Amino acid sequence: MDVGQVFREERGRLLATLVKRFGDLDLAEEVTSDAIEAALRHWPVDGVPDRPGAWLLTTARRKAVDRLRRDQVHAARLALLQVEVDRSDPPAGGALPDERLELFFTCAHPALPAEDRGALVLRFLAGFTTPEVARAYLVPVTTMQQRIVRAKKKISQARIPFRVPDPHELPERLPGVLQAVYSIFTEGYAARRADLAGEAIRLARILRSLLPGEREVTGLLALLLLVHARRDARADLLEDQDRTRWDRDMIDEGSALAEQALTGGHGPYGVQAAINALHDEAPDFARTDWPQIVALYDVLLRLAPSPVVALNRAAAIAVRDGAEAGLALLDELAGEPKLRDYHPYRAARADLLHRLGRDAEAAQAYREAIALAGTGTEQDFLRRRLAAVEEKT
Repeated sequence: MDVGQVFREERGRLLATLVKRFGDLDLAEEVTSDAIEAALRHWPVDGVPDRPGAWLLTTARRKAVDRLRRDQVHAARLALLQVEVDRSDPPAGGALPDERLELFFTCAHPALPAEDRGALVLRFLAGFTTPEVARAYLVPVTTMQQRIVRAKKKISQARIPFRVPDPHELPERLPGVLQAVYSIFTEGYAARRADLAGEAIRLARILRSLLPGEREVTGLLALLLLVHARRDARADLLEDQDRTRWDRDMIDEGSALAEQALTGGHGPYGVQAAINALHDEAPDFARTDWPQIVALYDVLLRLAPSPVVALNRAAAIAVRDGAEAGLALLDELAGEPKLRDYHPYRAARADLLHRLGRDAEAAQAYREAIALAGTGTEQDFLRRRLAAVEEKT
């Protein structure tokens, strides 16, 4: 059994379970780390237990009780919690109760600033490091550290409850939850971490089972499936991918969900799903319905305007109308702060410069993209593109 995989699978569930039990995010985080450290000491000697989740929960719970007992300030709280470790049986079969959605919605509480909500979820439920969260939100690491500390303090001071909200509260909180799940997927997909991408899809499925009437929940699940369906061929640019390696069952499911998401209205995730359905259903790159994709990006830009959406729209226009048209739009985005350190912007510009025969400029843009890329996989891909350009200069 892969111990690292066990930790990745169990950490989020463990943290959420402890937060619900003790009502203290900092304490839950500390004893979760303590339990994992204990496992790293014991499991190589004693072997991985048959019920690793239950082992981690029991260990973390005992450490939490020990900490509370040592802290006189929290002694009264321990009595109220009525926590008796020795008499509390671990879950049957070793599976922790999946209370992550409660923590998702807690982190999406409207009392928290919008920019803090998803960041907190990524850091504590998805197990991202602070630099990974910062990269997902395109902000400096120090800024993200401040956001996370501020969000935790707000939860404590405002006594925000750890629970799934009542139906009338969902419209205000759901977008933050969906953004957090989407960020987990995009980070996992970019880093080629199938565990994170798969986890995001699993969480999206849970959300849809709980909220089947929410179009954007359906749209998000459709989007994740339609993108993930291309995972085995993604070492190449979309135009060069071997489409026989795409997961057709996943595409069929995602396309059907995308259609449902756009029935009776549309939201950003449903529109993005429709764009990816057009990519996945096309027999090849040349016969993709690029006019329809550009039209959908026009809709998306109205629904959820952002520099990244504008970047993707420019790339689609470059295919529909030519590289010069696309490059002109990219140049208009050059001053956008959120694109300054966003390597896909430099890579897109490099690709269009190469198509126009401006290879010296393309090579420089690829070098800039490599310097900004967050993972080794992304850097390797860009280096291959750079090498192909340099052969022609």
